Amino acid sequence: MSDSSPILLWFRRDLRLSDHAALCAACETGRPVIPVFIHDPLVEGLGAAPKWRLGLGIGALADSLSNKDSRLTLRRGADALEVLQTLIKDTGAGAVYWSRLYDPDSVARDTRIKETLKEQSIEARSFGGHLMFEPWTVETKTGGYYKVYTPFWNAVKNLGVDAPHATPGSIPAPSTWPTSDDLDSWDMGRAMDRGAEVVRPFVRLGEQAAQGRLGAFMAHIVAGYKETRDLPGVDGTSNLSENLALGEISPHQCWHAGRRAMEEGKQGAETFCKELVWREFAYHLMHHTPRILTHNWREEWEAFPWREDANTAEVMAWKQGCTGLPFIDAAMRELYVTGRMHNRGRMIVASYLTKHLMTHWRIGMDWFEDTLIDWDPASNAMGWQWSAGSGPDATPYFRVFNPETQLDKFDKDHAYRSRWIAEGMSNPHADALAFYEAIPRSWGLDPNDRYPDVIVSPAEGRSRALDAYSNRGF
Repeated sequence: MSDSSPILLWFRRDLRLSDHAALCAACETGRPVIPVFIHDPLVEGLGAAPKWRLGLGIGALADSLSNKDSRLTLRRGADALEVLQTLIKDTGAGAVYWSRLYDPDSVARDTRIKETLKEQSIEARSFGGHLMFEPWTVETKTGGYYKVYTPFWNAVKNLGVDAPHATPGSIPAPSTWPTSDDLDSWDMGRAMDRGAEVVRPFVRLGEQAAQGRLGAFMAHIVAGYKETRDLPGVDGTSNLSENLALGEISPHQCWHAGRRAMEEGKQGAETFCKELVWREFAYHLMHHTPRILTHNWREEWEAFPWREDANTAEVMAWKQGCTGLPFIDAAMRELYVTGRMHNRGRMIVASYLTKHLMTHWRIGMDWFEDTLIDWDPASNAMGWQWSAGSGPDATPYFRVFNPETQLDKFDKDHAYRSRWIAEGMSNPHADALAFYEAIPRSWGLDPNDRYPDVIVSPAEGRSRALDAYSNRGF
């Protein structure tokens, strides 16, 4: 292929134009750049909410490219390699560039594609950007990977993080564009049904919105972030997980904003940077021990007697936000209306499912994978295993969060429970009522119902969890 042949720029979970190493490298060649998104089995296999949110993100990226006199080519196929090979034939492309992903299915797909294209004399290059530190670059003094967060933080906190790349001034276009699917024909929101209309107002879509989120957080919230991040009734977090999950903003951009805030003496900025590194830690663990996605990270926990039936009455009450415990129920209802859940709520609902209800963390992890618009494979898996006690850096199994005392501690003015629970309220919050519009009609729930009785009390659940823990000799 000649040096003037086009480059296929394969977008995946990097839906931005700024700080995009693969895009910058492609543009620097001066060759035509053809942006591509492929709907393959890994996309098809996403849960309802993540797939719907990805579809919105693809549309926003297409608009951004259009503003640069470029365009996004959409193709659907059962094999991403075959789709790329067809595009190469159609366009005369001599190279394919993409940003790396780290989950085992993506790694296997991308490795196969890279090896095959190179055999066919097609340049295939992968670039960083989804992480600040590549998993193979951070090692302990003995040469292994870090299994505990605090030493990991100490190892990377003073490492240089590359400055963000500027957005290319222009994207070289080909003389002719390949044909493209219509995004609407993919129907990526089909499984959301009526929930899409409820969740949509809470979405902050695209790169520009993500940058605005980061700026507002640094200007108004980060100083108190160390305290406010634990208060579910307060707008005290960055809410950037939605945009980081799809690469609408890069961790590098967030990190450098956090470091500047630290230099300005904003007290919560270091805590924010630590949360970014917690995300990195999850990805490094997924890279080194991919079993974290499917099996207990601590192998001895394979013998623990968790229940594995996802359809018991207790599990259904948990899913429906009808446990009779306001913190659990408020958090689950927030999930259905906004597509996200406050981090304190995530810890509490996960602890309750795995410890009070003695239900396997995979059931909760899979439910979040279907319902979160900020779903992230590494963070979701590690968060659930942390709460369950089976993962790295886990909360000890004997530490069982009490959802009643936790709510009293972190929602003293009742703002959170009042926003999300309608039963018994003379004038329910609009978001509490929106819950009934978002959920399946088959659940048969009504705001005029009596608030449900507690399915398993904190004391009862704690007792049976600790009995199981002790009897197994953990």
